[in-house]
Amino acid sequence: MIKASNDLQDLRRRLYVKAKAEPSWRFWGLYVHVCKMETLRAAYEMAKMNDGAPGIDGVTFEAQGVEALLEQLRDELIGRTYQPLSRAEAGDTEGTGAKSASSSIPAIRDRVVQGALKLILEPVFEADFPTGIVWISSQADST
Repeated sequence: MIKASNDLQDLRRRLYVKAKAEPSWRFWGLYVHVCKMETLRAAYEMAKMNDGAPGIDGVTFEAQGVEALLEQLRDELIGRTYQPLSRAEAGDTEGTGAKSASSSIPAIRDRVVQGALKLILEPVFEADFPTGIVWISSQADST
């Protein structure tokens, strides 16, 4: 498991504590934290750990220059020019040639931005859940 830097961990902990202590508090300045290189780098490492397929752009983790990608994403996020790419459709076939199930595969750059958003927003929303609640998707999907 990739461990976030101490600064990012401290930020996430402070966000959680504030959200838990003051449920009606409004977090206005979160976007700046999403744009930080340390957040984007942690999100990249999380996405890379997942070993996903390339998205619509066909770019793999091995083919990308990490720092150049992260700097480009940071600049696009700060400049508010970031646009996610279209998603590739991936489907399972059962020998019939027809798609039986499909899912969308975002490009790696989009997974990094999604991960950065998750890293910053997750502690705020986790504070709303009562202690001890654990989401188990297999149980939830069966109901």
